[in-house]
Amino acid sequence: MTLFQAENLAINFGGVKAVDGVNFDIKKGECFTIIGPNGAGKTTIFNLISRIYDSTEGKMTFDGQDITNSAPHDIAGMGIARTFQNIELFEHASVLQNLLVGRHCHSKTSLLSELLFLPSVRQAELEHREKVEEIIDFLDLQHYRDSLIMNLPYGVRKVVELGRALCTEPKLILLDEPSSGLNVEETKDMSFWIEDIIRDLGITVLMVEHDMGLVSDVSDRVMVLNYGRMLAYGTPQEVQRDPEVIKAYLGG
Repeated sequence: MTLFQAENLAINFGGVKAVDGVNFDIKKGECFTIIGPNGAGKTTIFNLISRIYDSTEGKMTFDGQDITNSAPHDIAGMGIARTFQNIELFEHASVLQNLLVGRHCHSKTSLLSELLFLPSVRQAELEHREKVEEIIDFLDLQHYRDSLIMNLPYGVRKVVELGRALCTEPKLILLDEPSSGLNVEETKDMSFWIEDIIRDLGITVLMVEHDMGLVSDVSDRVMVLNYGRMLAYGTPQEVQRDPEVIKAYLGG
């Protein structure tokens, strides 16, 4: 069953077509990966889906709903979460506090009830804390629960950012270069997390990635972009053998 679909998706920056008539769909329960050379338009597609950018043309449908013109602040509540190439965490807050930020889209209490700290607020906070603790256990972050982000190594920060996205309880999670800056062992761990996210949490994954080892390990289907256009589409093995893909990466 299709969870997300992009039809003729395009965006121009002045006279530059960053994304030019791209079509693809993502099925529930799969890992769909976008690859391509630097500047191909991969992260731009993420920014279109998360509504940071407005598309020039095309349509995006998520879980049966047209999200092409949805407000950016509504996207998380609809069930779409994302991580970033450059880690975006509150460095002077703890791991627990950063993960609790991911629960904001599920907050239903009013400002007055928050100020009075009514029983409904206390109950909601307990529920949010329970969900965060589940993610801490899932990602083996127990040891870092009360640590400040600024004191953590880069690899752990990447996992914390992933955890914050998971705390929104998404149906679709967008992972923007999850292995960037990680060593070989940390990248292998990331592949395990992605597989567990799909299998154990039932979350669909859309990933942008340069590490072809990770792409091959976790991806069901791959789309290759070059200069904003789809160059190839298929399994990881199929696209890696495609002459046009090899040419785009290596030149010729």
